[in-house]
Amino acid sequence: MFFRRISQQEVQQVINYEEVTEENPNDTPLPSYLILDFVNSQPIHVVFSYDRVSDTGYVVTVHIPDSNLWTDNFRKRK
Repeated sequence: MFFRRISQQEVQQVINYEEVTEENPNDTPLPSYLILDFVNSQPIHVVFSYDRVSDTGYVVTVHIPDSNLWTDNFRKRK
């Protein structure tokens, strides 16, 4: 996220918005979720995992989605 110039506050905003566009329940070691929000009119995807046992969330990666790879306003892969 630092190399992509996406701030911690922007990531927190995406996570708080909680528009889950994909769920990957079989990811290991924890299920993961692709979350989308538009920050300053720019789409941001956050891949997030959550451990219910320890009540801990993990940001796996953060990126600005490529419009050539996504449809439905960055909600579905082409």
